[in-house]
Amino acid sequence: MIVLRFLSVVVVLGLVTLHVDAAQPVAPQVTSASAYTADLMALFRESRLEDPRILASYLRARSAREQEREAFGTLLPQVSVDTSSNRILRKDENTREIYDNSSYSLNVTQYLYNKSAWERYQKAKSATLQKASQAEDTQAEATVDLAKRYFQALSADDELELLMAERRATQNSLDRVTVMYDKQMAMVTDLLDLKARVDLLAAQEVEARNQVRVTRAALSEIVGRPITEPLSRIRNDIALQAPDKPLETWIVEAMDSNPRLKARENQLEVANAAVREGKGGHYPSLTFTLGTQRSDVGYDNTVSPRSDSYVATIGLKVPIYSGGSTSARVRGLYDEQLAVEQEVEEVRRQVVKETTNSYLTSVSSVEKIRANKTALSSAEQSSIASQKAFTYGVKNSVDVLTAVQAEFKARRDLLKAQYDFITNLFILNRWAGKLPEESVDSVNVWLGGVDAVAQQSASIDSSKKR
Repeated sequence: MIVLRFLSVVVVLGLVTLHVDAAQPVAPQVTSASAYTADLMALFRESRLEDPRILASYLRARSAREQEREAFGTLLPQVSVDTSSNRILRKDENTREIYDNSSYSLNVTQYLYNKSAWERYQKAKSATLQKASQAEDTQAEATVDLAKRYFQALSADDELELLMAERRATQNSLDRVTVMYDKQMAMVTDLLDLKARVDLLAAQEVEARNQVRVTRAALSEIVGRPITEPLSRIRNDIALQAPDKPLETWIVEAMDSNPRLKARENQLEVANAAVREGKGGHYPSLTFTLGTQRSDVGYDNTVSPRSDSYVATIGLKVPIYSGGSTSARVRGLYDEQLAVEQEVEEVRRQVVKETTNSYLTSVSSVEKIRANKTALSSAEQSSIASQKAFTYGVKNSVDVLTAVQAEFKARRDLLKAQYDFITNLFILNRWAGKLPEESVDSVNVWLGGVDAVAQQSASIDSSKKR
């Protein structure tokens, strides 16, 4: 019995050693140090040229600028040239004649006072600013969406690698316990538990592979091409820190710089100008016109000596009554103005809420990362302790595998906490009105390419050999 017990310990120690070696997450194969990886900044630059949301928003902003120029053009002098050339057959009882005549005129008209036209131009100016702010808001929102999809893809890669490593380790353990069971050195419960765990991990691995494809497809939707290259990961030598400015400062910056709020405020200016434009229908308009005409057309298209005329005209148009349509239009525009005021207030409250939520979440996320690092360290120590306890017969092989499973979970939780923190930082910057490129640049320095995966595997290996 002593010999059998000794052999059992030796075999299971070999099982544990093989389990530990197989439990390392496998890094993607790197063919050279210069292998291409896609980092967040590279995908961000691609998305600016390929994301339909961004392109459409900037095209609308450009269209608004042209509409502003169109409205301004109505305030400038209007020049027109009219010309006509006639060939006339004229007959009566005694004569029949064919002749040509023509006339030419040039007219220049300038508004001296037209309130509706002026307010229409002011409305177009505000609409241009509104569309520009909406384009900025669209890009900010698209940047947050890109970051979310990027780190979701990284999380899917991590999950697949960890599941593959855990399944290999469990399968190796199952093979060893099967041999021991055949020699009546292991219990059937250990065998069945390990087999069930292998089957479960195999099913989870299928889903994880599908999730990798799904998250890559989500990234491809934004940049307009298949994303097949490895994604740069978070470096191990960086320390993620909470925002250094107080919450009140972030809220003040958000109220001053948030593009969505700016767009709503500009929309309110558009509504105000529309009300003034509508009221302009009650105001008189004054125009000044210079005209010149040369013609040899007489009465009833007869031929007359050529004459040149020059005319200067001041025209006054006073609206008296339009059936009440002008007043009704003004009342409708005023109600629209009040509605936009409520929408502005809604966005103000939303900006305060989202800024506060993202700030508080960022602060708590840093604490969560620290706690997850502590949990990972404890899980590693628990795994080592379980292996030592197994050598003394205090725990069985399933206990050891459970400890390793807890360590894998701790690694998942740590990676997820890091991804959630960075994503939430993008959200905070988005509501605070930070430029998207600045946000991406500040985060991109935390990404270390494929080497980060190798460093992660090395850190796991070193923790197992302590």
